[in-house]
Amino acid sequence: MRWTLEVVVVPVSDVERAKEFYRDRLDFTVDHDTQAGSVRFVQLTPPGSGCSIVIGMGSMEPGSLQGLQLVVNDVRAAHAELVARGVEVGEVQYASREGGFRPATDDDDLNNSGFLFFSDPDGNGWAVQQITARP
Repeated sequence: MRWTLEVVVVPVSDVERAKEFYRDRLDFTVDHDTQAGSVRFVQLTPPGSGCSIVIGMGSMEPGSLQGLQLVVNDVRAAHAELVARGVEVGEVQYASREGGFRPATDDDDLNNSGFLFFSDPDGNGWAVQQITARP
């Protein structure tokens, strides 16, 4: 049996503001924007992903979700793209094998070890990891 993660609920305080952030800043595709009674929820999917996010429903406190992770094949290019789109993003980090993060250098092999971090307007925390080859 195959088990797939298809949707993650991301708690937000303002659905329209969050929709604009994910659509316009992160280039997520709006799959649907639905009003069901007094509840509006929006499903968005990152480019190339099989898993979507849903904003506007759920019981978690806005900004309480931490550790969401996207994977790219070039974290430096992803950093440049996010900055160009107006996302406040930290510098590219290297996850050392000894533990912890430090600023990445040009000599670092970032495969599996290169990261950047940002938050959405509510403070939900995202990481972007570079994976160019899997073991």
